[in-house]
Amino acid sequence: MRWEILSKKSKNIIKTLLKNRGIKSEKEFFNPRYPGKIMANSLGLSKTQIKKAIERIKQAKKNKEKVIVYGDYDADGICATAIVWEALFALGIDALPYIPERFSEGYGLNASSISKLKTQDPKLKLIVTVDNGIVAYEGIKKAKELGIDVIIVDHHQPGNKKLNSYSVIHNSKVCGSALAYFFAKQLGKTDGLELAAIGTIADQMPLAGVNRSIVKYGLGELNKTVRPGLLALFEISAITKVGTYEINYMIAPRINAMGRISHGFDSLRLLCTKDKIKALGLARHLDEVNRERQRIVEKVVVHARGKVKDEKIIILSHESYHEGVIGLAASRLVEEFYRPAIVLSRKKGISKASARSISGFNIIEAIRQLEDLYLEGGGHPMAAGFSIETKKIGEFSKRMGKIAKGLLTEEILAKKLKIDLELNFEEINPELVERIRQFEPFGLGNPTPTFMSREVELLNARTVGKDLSHLKLRLRLNAVVMDAIYFGGGGFYSKLTPGTKIDLAYQLEENVWNNNKSLQLKVKDLHLLD
Repeated sequence: MRWEILSKKSKNIIKTLLKNRGIKSEKEFFNPRYPGKIMANSLGLSKTQIKKAIERIKQAKKNKEKVIVYGDYDADGICATAIVWEALFALGIDALPYIPERFSEGYGLNASSISKLKTQDPKLKLIVTVDNGIVAYEGIKKAKELGIDVIIVDHHQPGNKKLNSYSVIHNSKVCGSALAYFFAKQLGKTDGLELAAIGTIADQMPLAGVNRSIVKYGLGELNKTVRPGLLALFEISAITKVGTYEINYMIAPRINAMGRISHGFDSLRLLCTKDKIKALGLARHLDEVNRERQRIVEKVVVHARGKVKDEKIIILSHESYHEGVIGLAASRLVEEFYRPAIVLSRKKGISKASARSISGFNIIEAIRQLEDLYLEGGGHPMAAGFSIETKKIGEFSKRMGKIAKGLLTEEILAKKLKIDLELNFEEINPELVERIRQFEPFGLGNPTPTFMSREVELLNARTVGKDLSHLKLRLRLNAVVMDAIYFGGGGFYSKLTPGTKIDLAYQLEENVWNNNKSLQLKVKDLHLLD
């Protein structure tokens, strides 16, 4: 792995860390504004469009119209749906939430689903989309034909055509549930911040600016939540304190699992229920489905791994690839091979695709260069999805390969470890660790500070863990001795002997063992010196 050292040695470590993250206001960063006090215009939201939306919602209440909150089946979409539906319900509006079924309806507002909803309730006059709708041209067209107005609340990349919706509330700097939170605030609802935090982290938004505010304060709300569904989810996941890690790897995967291999509506029920017994039952169900999801993903990844060729972009399709997990499989391939990946669930007529990218390659822009080949799609620079006629997959792969070949330079394809600056062990102390803790929450755009030290002497090393895949190290630099842990570093063990000199990349952490606290280095990579 190539190391990219962002700054040289510095006497002011904290200021250097802020500079490396592009943070200009130290005060604002360490004391972000509470999201409830952030105004819509400061987000770049159109006052005119918000006013139109609110007036239309008031009209729906006055005329006793049925309103549908049309969401999405991922964690961000589920949270966004809960936020807006609860806001409308609190206003006394005849509203119902709706989560499309991934396999029969697909992503986003579509014509057939709108027709079905209208048939079920002729009083349906208004649809509010959340976390989707910005490219729902056909869905909006069908809604207008049926006398239904559509308010779009979405954060995805807009298309090239004009939307003929009643109102568009759009911002790509925040996720769907965060945008839903700010919209609901305009409707008079002041809670839901904990759900916006889940969506922000799950949707991999950069944790700077407004997103940092949402997550910092949202985590506080999560840790004191009274929502029975969330409390049950914490219990079933053995979570005692919620942070970005718990959301990324324990909470969001369970919420997502339903929409991937079953139906996302049970995840919505979990978030919204006020019944503790129902909440626990739903949490157990989500947990079981998530275990099944893990098994299916592993099966797809094992098969896909064997088909990866030495090309700049990975494009794989197969009949056995479960449509609900191809995005996760693509993510795993990107992580393993560090190349953009597009994985397709191959069907007889229409196949579904999910894409994940690496820094420096805008996957949705690349896909949109091939609009003549796929049917519909959308996404972000780092993740996208689309449907395509199966007979066109070959042509798509060929042309996408050419696009990738021209854009993916060796520099972009080189996996890098970004290091903030070089430290001497003498600079490492509890005060520094405490100052670094103030940078939390960590995530995309605000990574955990990473440091390096040169010519560190190895005093001893031993393997640890059930499969002995981790390393415990004792290190010395000048007169200072430090303990270190290297998760997944067991492969280095045979090359390490006492007295070996290494360059070390690491993060700082507090190790608690038998009620004793000590500082240790969490190793990210090491280079053996001759």
